[in-house]
Amino acid sequence: MSEIWNTKYGKRKVRHEPATLEDAIFAAQGMTDDLEGQIEIASSLIDLPREAVKAALTKKAPLRLNSSRIAATGAGGQTRAVIVERRPVRRMVAQPAALNVRTA
Repeated sequence: MSEIWNTKYGKRKVRHEPATLEDAIFAAQGMTDDLEGQIEIASSLIDLPREAVKAALTKKAPLRLNSSRIAATGAGGQTRAVIVERRPVRRMVAQPAALNVRTA
């Protein structure tokens, strides 16, 4: 689907692609971990009945973006701790130049 807009630079074609069911489910999984909340959000995004969204959502694996565990294995297959530290950036602050004012 395309639509034509009149802009100050002339006519421009704008393509409109409605969200798919997979897009709506991905967005809902990013907003909440509650299954009922995900169904409600996804169904409201694409105007589908809750039953259709629930069937598609139960087939899809849950989204896990932030894993709380990270394990690194050593040479013998043993897990070892990985510590990540953030080093603060030290920046030099430029001092304003002294004013050359002469007093009499």
